[in-house]
Amino acid sequence: MERTLFLFTKSAYFTIGGSYTVIPYIAGLVTEKLFWLTKTQMIDGFALAETTPGPLVIVLAYVGFMAGFNHFDHSYVMAAVGLVATAYFTFLPNFALIFVGAPLIERSQKNVAIQYVLSLVTASVVGVIVNLACYLGQGILFPKVFAVAELDWKALLWVAVSVFLLFRYRIGMLHLILLSLLYGFLLYLLL
Repeated sequence: MERTLFLFTKSAYFTIGGSYTVIPYIAGLVTEKLFWLTKTQMIDGFALAETTPGPLVIVLAYVGFMAGFNHFDHSYVMAAVGLVATAYFTFLPNFALIFVGAPLIERSQKNVAIQYVLSLVTASVVGVIVNLACYLGQGILFPKVFAVAELDWKALLWVAVSVFLLFRYRIGMLHLILLSLLYGFLLYLLL
């Protein structure tokens, strides 16, 4: 239990650069080391988070809920306890940093060295986002194991169509999401 609570607190403290820097770390930990969620469940949680603001909080609350649900015989009560504990230990560091760190941040706004370090952090965030895209892409294209024989050709086809629509026709993201929803619904009906 202690390790679990510190997991969410650590993830909240180390979100330098935004939630996309922490989500791959959390996803790998809860799917491959702790086995709280399956990779498919983690991708579902990430998709849920992208529909609303505040993806880190949403993903972590989802992880806490699903961990309680999966490991306590599908108990909604334990899932709710997991969700509440996760949300509490995710927000706790943020409030501590706001009260303690706000005066320091005000004084450091004009510091050239701090601005330089923050620019390096921004550059590294791009690499972390690429890592997240690879993690999600692998989970979608190879849902079982990473082998050519296990490639989900329907997902690969839709990735190719999406890239084509984005770059050739400059389709808007909302339209692409709606088309993806329609494609998924048609696959569900046909299979």
